[in-house]
Amino acid sequence: MLAKLVGWMLLGVVRLLTGAQARWYGCPPKAEQRIYFANHQSHADLVMIWAALPEELRSITRPIAARDYWANTPFKRWITTEVFNAVYVERGAAPPAAPAMPAAPSERIEPSMEPAAPAQLPLVAPEPAVEAASPPASEGPDPLAPLIEALTSGDSIIIFPEGTRGHAGEPQKFKSGLYTLATLFPDIVLVPAWIDNIQRVMPKGEVVPVPILCSVTFGAPLQVEAGEERRPFLDRARAAVIALRDV
Repeated sequence: MLAKLVGWMLLGVVRLLTGAQARWYGCPPKAEQRIYFANHQSHADLVMIWAALPEELRSITRPIAARDYWANTPFKRWITTEVFNAVYVERGAAPPAAPAMPAAPSERIEPSMEPAAPAQLPLVAPEPAVEAASPPASEGPDPLAPLIEALTSGDSIIIFPEGTRGHAGEPQKFKSGLYTLATLFPDIVLVPAWIDNIQRVMPKGEVVPVPILCSVTFGAPLQVEAGEERRPFLDRARAAVIALRDV
């Protein structure tokens, strides 16, 4: 009861600050299992797309949330578990960067959405078909495991395939996690979405939101075509998100 009350209060605040306008351009809102994938420019993306969904879809749709950010205080942990019903993912699953170019200490690294990589790469690259079929073995936890579990249980999810929040007007290249999930769950509907203006509500490093009119535009569903390889599909999915910017 408390979670539902807080959810309604949070929804009111978000809509007051942003308008949280939902524009269903390419498909209607429908209570079917979906993977919503969108551009990523702010921690508030999670809240914005959640608020834009109709109530009947919010109850069956789980956004991903970085555990070390959204579960680092009791309040944020309660909000993400009890109100958003979020799927926690671990940071630090991205392939290691070159030693000469370490990330700035103040820069947050979002979940990469990449299947976990093995500690030692083989001298001979694996066959592409084997890589696309399932994530490679790893000594550590697979960052996609919580998402696979949520989809297996029948939930819809919201993901951000860039893996990290972008600074430019266009999203960065998509990581391979979206392709892996699409091939593992071919019957789940993939819906692109463009979140507009949310980076101005809460830019990186800011904690006080600024009222700005925002919107989420949902596009036409797509799927992995027969024989389509990973990078062409990811580029096509990214283009589908970008195309919604000017709708």
